[in-house]
Amino acid sequence: MSKLTKNQKLVADKIEAGKAYTLSEASALVKEITFTKFDASVDIDMRLGVDPRKANQMVRGVVSLPNGTGKEVRVLCLCTSDKETEAKEAGADYVGLDEYIEKIKGGWTDVDVIITMPSCMGKIGALGRVLGPRGLMPNPKSGTVTMDVAKAVREVKQGKIDFKVDKTGIVHASIGKVSFDAEKIKENAQEFINTIIKLKPATAKGTYIKSIYLSTTMSKGVKIDPKSVE
Repeated sequence: MSKLTKNQKLVADKIEAGKAYTLSEASALVKEITFTKFDASVDIDMRLGVDPRKANQMVRGVVSLPNGTGKEVRVLCLCTSDKETEAKEAGADYVGLDEYIEKIKGGWTDVDVIITMPSCMGKIGALGRVLGPRGLMPNPKSGTVTMDVAKAVREVKQGKIDFKVDKTGIVHASIGKVSFDAEKIKENAQEFINTIIKLKPATAKGTYIKSIYLSTTMSKGVKIDPKSVE
């Protein structure tokens, strides 16, 4: 059996095997067990008691994190010319329509979020094969198809994220950076968890929140006691 590294020993000393921590404890622990030289992302994973194959048990939505994500989000706003100025003033990194549609057709997807207007969806629909697999296709349910593009841009820049349960019943999201203080990590995690709880499908039976883990990009996961956050 291979020997534990110095950092692995430190982690083993801090995390008690099999123990489920409170959200406050876990928020502090993920900072203590992360040794990356870069500002790692803080991730949350929630296993839900739903069957994503059933449309009436799909858990999907958006949440505005009170302390932002700590990540610089690149936003493309595909809009008509009369909306370009307000989109730019709201902080969009790229603004336009036809020229960016052509760029995307050519394979350009160097953005994190695309926001557009209902009237532009006819042109954007043809980009589904490029944008869909990358999770970039605008969607009214996530607030990225709207007439108020300026508001949508500001919300995304300030920490609004969208999420969707995967086929295994897990919801995953990045909710901050390890450089955040523990209280800010906790506040973001609590807001995310509260949103998931509110979205519980009426048809979901049994235990809804089966497990919650908090981790950073390269750290061990810290198990959270679901009862401490419900």
